[in-house]
Amino acid sequence: MTDLDARYDRIADFYDTSVGDEVTDEATAALLELAGDVHGRRVLDLACGQGRVSRELSRRGADVVGLDLSSGLLDKARRAGSPGPGTIEFRLGRAEDPQVLAGSEFDAVVCNYGLSDIDDLAGTVRTVARLLRPGGQFTFSILHPCFPGYADAPSAWPPELGYYREEWWLARTDGFRGSVGANHRMLSTYLNLLIDHGLGLDRLAEPEPGEAWQQRLPGGTPVPVYFVARCRKG
Repeated sequence: MTDLDARYDRIADFYDTSVGDEVTDEATAALLELAGDVHGRRVLDLACGQGRVSRELSRRGADVVGLDLSSGLLDKARRAGSPGPGTIEFRLGRAEDPQVLAGSEFDAVVCNYGLSDIDDLAGTVRTVARLLRPGGQFTFSILHPCFPGYADAPSAWPPELGYYREEWWLARTDGFRGSVGANHRMLSTYLNLLIDHGLGLDRLAEPEPGEAWQQRLPGGTPVPVYFVARCRKG
């Protein structure tokens, strides 16, 4: 397994083209809904990538810091600029670094699809807890850890190992998980780690995938695809 920054630098163009600038997909829309009114708030966009969520938060009036470890993706984020009225500052750094953004404090942290990409989840949750002000909220979205996959989209876990084996893995398909891999963790691992670091669960969502997704599922049977949660620092 190569360093994560190198993994994402290599696919920066593919990532930017695939993700685009829209924030209408079900998981991102749910994340923004749970994040609520961010106008006038200082918000950290953790694992911001090429900045599409950072830009939407700026449109909603937040003053945003976008943090990512891929210089290639951050270059694209900076070139896209800030739509305002809020500000955006993009910073290079690792989410699990105990010194990252030292001395900063945020009203809210968001992380869209990023937690499964980060190898050190415990270190990342410690960072979130450190940077949030008391009462601040952490909202994140991930591919649902229970997602069983289908023909052209891999499951959330290595099929030959199953749900209960937690590890980094590389899918044998095109797309992000076939290019940079992902860390599979059980849902209980995510939630217990948040609770252990004083981030109490406040609201959960499992948005239903759109019709295009459902048509690709075996037999058209709806299954959980996304998991979105909001936590608050006590």
